[in-house]
Amino acid sequence: MRQTQWNRRQALFAVGTSLACFSTTASARVASAGVANRGPRPNILWFVSEDNNPLMGCYGDPLARTPNLDAFAKRSVLYENAFSTSPVCSTSRFTILTGLYPESCSPAQHMRSTVAQLPKEIIPYPTLMREAGYYCTNNFKTDYNCSVDPQEIWDESSAKAHWRNRPQGAPFMAVFNYFTTHESQIFFETKGSITPSDVRVPGYLPDTPEVRGDIASYYNRMEILDRQFGERLAQLEADGLAEDTIIFYYSDNGGVFPRSKRYAYDEGLRTALMIHVPPKWQHLVDAPPGSRVKAPVTYADLAPTLLSIVGRPALPYMQGRALLGPYARPPLEFAFGGRNRMDENYDFVRSVTDGRWRYIRNYTPERPWGMHGSFEWLAKGYQSWEREKIAGRLDSDRLRFFQSKPYEELYDLSTDRDQLKDLSKDPAAQGQLIRFRAALDRHMLAICDNGFIPEGAPEEGYWNSRDRTRYPLERLMTIGAAAAQRDRKNLGLFERSLTDANPIVRYWAVMGLLMLGEAAGAQKPQLLALLRNDPSVQVRIVAAQAVAPFAAKEAVAFLGGVATSEQSFEIPLQAVAALTALGGLARPALPALKLTAKSSNEYVGEASRYAVARLEGTYTPATVTFDLDAISKPFRGEIPPPTP
Repeated sequence: MRQTQWNRRQALFAVGTSLACFSTTASARVASAGVANRGPRPNILWFVSEDNNPLMGCYGDPLARTPNLDAFAKRSVLYENAFSTSPVCSTSRFTILTGLYPESCSPAQHMRSTVAQLPKEIIPYPTLMREAGYYCTNNFKTDYNCSVDPQEIWDESSAKAHWRNRPQGAPFMAVFNYFTTHESQIFFETKGSITPSDVRVPGYLPDTPEVRGDIASYYNRMEILDRQFGERLAQLEADGLAEDTIIFYYSDNGGVFPRSKRYAYDEGLRTALMIHVPPKWQHLVDAPPGSRVKAPVTYADLAPTLLSIVGRPALPYMQGRALLGPYARPPLEFAFGGRNRMDENYDFVRSVTDGRWRYIRNYTPERPWGMHGSFEWLAKGYQSWEREKIAGRLDSDRLRFFQSKPYEELYDLSTDRDQLKDLSKDPAAQGQLIRFRAALDRHMLAICDNGFIPEGAPEEGYWNSRDRTRYPLERLMTIGAAAAQRDRKNLGLFERSLTDANPIVRYWAVMGLLMLGEAAGAQKPQLLALLRNDPSVQVRIVAAQAVAPFAAKEAVAFLGGVATSEQSFEIPLQAVAALTALGGLARPALPALKLTAKSSNEYVGEASRYAVARLEGTYTPATVTFDLDAISKPFRGEIPPPTP
């Protein structure tokens, strides 16, 4: 692409950002630097594994059998504190594709929300690399959590895509995604050199045969992955391309054990990232082979890094920084991540770490960590954990997962790797608490965090959310924090906000009353008025849940009607979630839930089947509520079924 075209693209976006709550540092670093003259350019190979923490010898794991990855680390730059921006693949891969946090472009922060629309100014990295003259292939998972058509952005995206198919002399960027360590692979036992008696059980999990079996199987999957990694490098070497290829190894999000994938703890967000730069291209990186970088990095940094390698600055909307190349930038102090809807379960969590400390903020603390997930619960470890809970055999550290959450959590990872000792109330840790609170607030404003927008609301969308009249983020952060703190002193704020003209403000005012529970009984008339008359169906849903303890018949009837309505799946799913949270009060909605259990949308169906089993008293931790036929559908991210 010509220099003038590149500058025009930057200028086009800059005009639009006058409305944006945009990172000033992100905007500043793209000045009008020129594109490097085309000459010899390195090839780029991405080896991407699924769903794993750095369970590798090179990352200090004494149990791992990963000789190829360990050898690779000795000739690469290893990032000790690398993090995905989300603890699940689809939302994480949105960031990798665009350089944006998914919560910047609602509904991309919600798992498998393929309706997220990218504005024309936001260009997926394969398109940018192709414009730079690269032959770009993807083999073969996509799962980008937005409306992008993979066949339009790649030269080839298939199970046969390979650098060997490139035009003669063309530099390539080849991505290979390995399913070997995907979550579903622990649904069946994988035997190998690691046995259940060898493993360490984290302090938040029960020490049961099922938990140990899942962990051992996963280590054995890592050993298989390591062998595949070695085979791919050998292929590159055999083709005579090793000296001209920069190689990235990373995992798309954190691990798969209970309370890791989908959760905003270290286990859900911490990943491996290593980058090998061959001697011919060492001028692109400051650190020598074998270096270890402690500064936090996230996957928002990957797209800017690719552009820097080919001599181009990041585009203005990109929220990360280049790690190498002429546009590399100094290390950052923090890495941010979050959790929103995961499969059928709604939540709203934000987290930040500097590598040692992890701060977590729960905006919907009335919801427990351990909401039943139909796909998660196919793992024997989850089933075992819940059985131990039902049997009353869990101590406080292990029972906590099934309880409601605090507003804030703070952990010192240097002494508490399992994040068991919450220091948010510790006087000695108040300095760190204040530091991380402020960092997270700045970040949410800088990226225009869309997390307060109910899924399916008309305010969703990159540019819609940057209109402060439609999405008053600073005000919503204040109301949302007050709601999540569940303090009666904020009743007046919620009551005043119930009549606000903005539907998202009304939504969070109702959420505040919902989280106060019985303390909000005096607002019954206002809640009933909203349930009956509010123009926003999302406001009516949360109003029904909030008023149900005082007007169950009307509230449950409304929620049952919405659950069975012919609306986009987000609305019925929110109604089913509200009915599930109501427990026994929702019993009159059983006929409606039995209908939605047959929904063509898998998430609505799964959530409904769980609710029905609970209300009918037939549920056990081994009850399968997942649509087993759905695992091979594209909606599941184009993944094959589990292999025994």
